[in-house]
Amino acid sequence: MRIRTSMLASGLLASLALAGCSTTSDTKDKPKDVAVRTQTTEIFSDAYGPVTDAGYSLPAIPISRLDKKFHRQIVEFQTNEQPGTIIVNTRERFLYYILPNGKAVRYGIGVGKQGFAWSGEAYVAWKQEWPTWHPPKEMAVRKPDVARYVEDGMGPGLSNPLGARAMYLFNEKGQDTLFRLHGTPEWASIGTAASSGCIRLMNQDVIDLYSRVRPGRQTKVVVIQ
Repeated sequence: MRIRTSMLASGLLASLALAGCSTTSDTKDKPKDVAVRTQTTEIFSDAYGPVTDAGYSLPAIPISRLDKKFHRQIVEFQTNEQPGTIIVNTRERFLYYILPNGKAVRYGIGVGKQGFAWSGEAYVAWKQEWPTWHPPKEMAVRKPDVARYVEDGMGPGLSNPLGARAMYLFNEKGQDTLFRLHGTPEWASIGTAASSGCIRLMNQDVIDLYSRVRPGRQTKVVVIQ
């Protein structure tokens, strides 16, 4: 798998400032094999109630306050990518998990702020439930209140910026890109550019995505802007 020039030019330069994550496009911005239009076949607006997971009690998300297009749903989606591939459209704020037979699970996401955005290809090298968060040293300079977590990390919990799950993206050389697909307790940030470069999902959604993903080079992640 190749890391595209755009990722080297913008993504990896941005990633030097990241040791971890904090807290409808024009067709010209899409790979040719990514569908321009999608049609919902099933929606899961009732999937955001309270959840007890590994001893943690996730609160219900007031999903009616979030645009319905960001609710988890099954959509028709034509692509040449194999089932199991993850396609992230940062401009539209959607993540697609490719299913067989021309369908995909679509999740609403929050993306990186301007200057931290990235694009390219990677793969899910490993994943973790209720991860520990290590903010980068550069973030600690900007936000001294997180400095104590740089070395020891913030333990898992409801306020952890990585949320209930994290998936770690590596390049073709097996190197950590320092970008993550992860949960967030900040459900209102979905649909916005609020994170420091990583892709965030509502905790109920990242739990669902996590259950589908099998780490390894076969789980390609394509990020487009």
